[in-house]
Amino acid sequence: MLAKNSQAMHLFRKHALSLTFFASKLAPTKNFTKEHAMELRPWTVLLGLVLLPSLSLAAGKCERLVITGSPDAPPLLWRDPQDPTHLIGATAEVLQQVGKDLGLKIDLLYGGKRSLALDEARSGRMDILADAPLNLVELDNFDYIHPALMQTDYLVWTRKDSQLAYTSVADLHGHKGAVSERARLSAEFETFASQQLSLQRLPNLTPAFQKLLLGEVDYVLAGRYSGMAMAQTLGMSDDLVAHEEPVDQPGLYLAISHNSACNDPWLRGQLAKKMTELPASGVAQAALQRNLERWKAQLQQPVGTPTQ
Repeated sequence: MLAKNSQAMHLFRKHALSLTFFASKLAPTKNFTKEHAMELRPWTVLLGLVLLPSLSLAAGKCERLVITGSPDAPPLLWRDPQDPTHLIGATAEVLQQVGKDLGLKIDLLYGGKRSLALDEARSGRMDILADAPLNLVELDNFDYIHPALMQTDYLVWTRKDSQLAYTSVADLHGHKGAVSERARLSAEFETFASQQLSLQRLPNLTPAFQKLLLGEVDYVLAGRYSGMAMAQTLGMSDDLVAHEEPVDQPGLYLAISHNSACNDPWLRGQLAKKMTELPASGVAQAALQRNLERWKAQLQQPVGTPTQ
């Protein structure tokens, strides 16, 4: 899974030469002969070997990162129909660009359904979980990279002729709603919803939007992009409306496993820097738009494909 960084040996040679020069300066300059230099060489090599682990750490330990995540969260991540061992999507594209910038090879691998992918990352068999909601319990297993890689806007979707006037979450009281079991809502909103809202959980967005159109529920909670793609695919775009005020905006973080041999200060620092730069770069937004179209095209194919 892992490959040692060749920069470490380059740094070792560089610092070994510096140590030889330093040792020569410490020795008496008068009558300092070639024989004296030969006697100092074993000591400089020994010092170099002592310093090698720290030099390797400074350069970064890994040339390859194996990353996994949810296989059912388009347009962010889903299983590649052409190569089911890999994940594709907006998150995958952004991470490939980050890896290129850092000189790292990135492999986005399918680790099973969400719970299995989490286990793979916890164990260290996968280095990073790509779309981890912030979870205090998992701090024993992961280092979360701040800020979040992606932020998902969950919107309230209603029929265009609905009498539900939505401006805030308080307007949902007393109305029946639906949400996909695959939704990645924040822990805070999940607690609020369980106590204050009447939400029916359905396997994916298809039956949720169908129930909404039939009037069996008053609203559906769905991601901005996943809801848009599904509504268009089901031919419901003219019948449904997404209210712009998000009901929840959970962040999805890179979470590096404590058991990953790649988890070191250099990697965490570089990833945090890249996450900080992302919002202003426009890279994530462009990737979302491309993969929204990619997912919509896949849904329209006649062969059976997974749906959110």
